[in-house]
Amino acid sequence: MSQSAPPPPQPQSQPQPQSQSQPQPVDGNPFAQQQTPAPYAAQPGAVPPPPAPPAPPRGNVALGVVGAVVAAVAAAALYGVVIGLTKHEIGWAAVGVGFVIGLAAGRLGGRNPLLAVVSTVLALGSVYLGQLVGEAMIGADQLGVSFSELFFQHFGVVQDAWKEETDPLTFLFFAIAGWAAFSGARKAAA
Repeated sequence: MSQSAPPPPQPQSQPQPQSQSQPQPVDGNPFAQQQTPAPYAAQPGAVPPPPAPPAPPRGNVALGVVGAVVAAVAAAALYGVVIGLTKHEIGWAAVGVGFVIGLAAGRLGGRNPLLAVVSTVLALGSVYLGQLVGEAMIGADQLGVSFSELFFQHFGVVQDAWKEETDPLTFLFFAIAGWAAFSGARKAAA
């Protein structure tokens, strides 16, 4: 009689432990842990790019105050020229004066709450100086003298003219500039 050969051994369906060298997929994504190559391979003889410039300093209160003072002087001169040329006070210009001062203080000085107060005070002084420059330009035009002569040699006359033309709207422009400087400093530092 003939005997049949035993059947070949059947593979068992037990999971095989994976080797430690193969990473496990993250969230079912087999490509998640692949290394991404550098965008461009280094070329022989190539010069590497220069390092990025350092970030401008922030959080320096003294730098913020100096920047606000410079902005206040420039804004006062510009505001005075606008008043002198138009012969009117313009509220939007007062907003610009205050905001520029606050922006300079906040960007250069950082989040220090002192900068918002300093920029408010500087904005009030800047609007006042700008109004005096405008009065001097108008007065110099009417009197037929130079601006510098009237502004620097007869400053009391310029102040008296400003006092005579002061009305509630003038003080509204002061308040607008102060508010714009305070909020500008707070927003620029954020």
